[in-house]
Amino acid sequence: MKKQLLLFFLFIALPLYAQITKRERPVEWNQLVNGARFMDRFLPMQGKVLSSDTWGVDGVIPRYIDNGIEDRIWSYWGGNIKKGNDGKYHLFVCGWLESSTKGHMEWPNSYVFNAVSDNLTGPFVARNMIGKGHNPEVFQLKDGRYVLYVIDGRYVTDNINGNWEYGKFDFNARDRRIIEGLSNLSFAQREDGSYIMVCRGGGIWISRDGLSEYNQITDKRVYPSVEGRFEDPVIWRDHIQYHMIVNDWLGRIAFYLRSKDGIKWVTDPGEAYMPGVAVHEDGRKEDWFKYERMKIYQDEYGRAIQANFAVIDTLKPLDKPFDNHSSKNIGIPLNPGVLLTIQDNKPITAKTKSIRLKIQAEQGFNPQTDIDLNSLRFGASEEVNYGRGSKVLRYENDGKDLVVTFDGKGNGITADEFAPKLIGKYKNGKMLYGYARLPYVNYVEPILSARSPVFSESGKNCRIEVQNFGQVASGEVALKVEYISSGQKVNIASGKVPVLQPYEKTELSLQTAKAFSRIGDGELIVTIYSGKKVLSIFHQERRERK
Repeated sequence: MKKQLLLFFLFIALPLYAQITKRERPVEWNQLVNGARFMDRFLPMQGKVLSSDTWGVDGVIPRYIDNGIEDRIWSYWGGNIKKGNDGKYHLFVCGWLESSTKGHMEWPNSYVFNAVSDNLTGPFVARNMIGKGHNPEVFQLKDGRYVLYVIDGRYVTDNINGNWEYGKFDFNARDRRIIEGLSNLSFAQREDGSYIMVCRGGGIWISRDGLSEYNQITDKRVYPSVEGRFEDPVIWRDHIQYHMIVNDWLGRIAFYLRSKDGIKWVTDPGEAYMPGVAVHEDGRKEDWFKYERMKIYQDEYGRAIQANFAVIDTLKPLDKPFDNHSSKNIGIPLNPGVLLTIQDNKPITAKTKSIRLKIQAEQGFNPQTDIDLNSLRFGASEEVNYGRGSKVLRYENDGKDLVVTFDGKGNGITADEFAPKLIGKYKNGKMLYGYARLPYVNYVEPILSARSPVFSESGKNCRIEVQNFGQVASGEVALKVEYISSGQKVNIASGKVPVLQPYEKTELSLQTAKAFSRIGDGELIVTIYSGKKVLSIFHQERRERK
């Protein structure tokens, strides 16, 4: 997304229980084509039992009461789905008694349930109560065990239908400020079985196996630079890239981000979701007041094929015991996108003459007959999202697949690109999209991260720990320590970081160019770089010694 889209968000506050603020959209968003926004991927809801015999305001009646989970006894919230070895779909959802004297505000006393269904969309029925907890998210370790996160704790089991053991995660902030505390966590597995985690405030953490200590990597939030009350991040990885969606609960608008490594993120334009996405095939809407705690169900490629939400029909403080209001979990299918492979290994630039792209056939999809070829545009997201990008020159069949050759003109792909995008239409007029990897880009790289330097009493020497949180070994790189105070930058120390294997750490001992104790209040900056390429930067506010 272009930087100017992220610089400023006007907003108008509406004094409605401090629950709603209207966010003005950038004018550029008016030029987005269908398929640019994550929200364009939502498909019609599925269900068989359309009923008005249930709770809720008029806007959510009638609805599919067999979609997700609901009843008149419990108010449900949050939760994601895993398919078990038993062939069943397991929704790990939290809830509290609808009759609780505090109404919706009983949520801190939630219980977590393992709810089961034969279908991905439901209906889910609570099979067993696991224990206390709120905002659950379940994931599976490389060794097969399941981990169920809840606020301020986690449960672990080796049998999805068995007993769960409660415990705590260990967190190491590594001299960084924890952004908004450690709640509403979301997890994505990396290629080697390790895990990336994003906390509510937008800090990125890494654990070597998903259960051992989580280490904070970033020192600032990775969310878009716009006004927002952010919470409920969800992170996942597919065969192309990492994805994240974060919700501005006050503005009732969510943002969609993408990343090559889960550390550095770009934000795409347009709404990821907002009220109004729960639509039936006939156009009928389930007009839920709020959509929160989004979770993703993925296919064998990691593609998002269903979004689950916690929804409520009114303002949270208005949900009282024994009334007509409540909350539930719903599932909405997603367009997974098509499978793409770039056929040429040479780097794509503005001078590239043509780009060959294979579109893979799948069950129910024949690229040779189902695509409106004239509608296709391929290139950098910031081009195709606005209807620009490369156009089709020619095409040819490759077995059941289709190879499309695009004119390289206008592709917009730069050296920083990691997942160019295809947007177009099927012949039935519905939206088509997909992402591709660039064959010349290294997607698994070292992730070198420094802690804060520790200075000697004299200030003439310092020690600094550097660790490789990547999945591959690093090369020898350079490190420098600088200090900024009153607008003046001072070089403190520099040195070499040796080769580090994955997760290996080292401690450098460096001589300072100037006694650190003589420097006043300011910002300490540790930069790790290779040639002109900056690998990581750590910022830390420092105070003068007294």
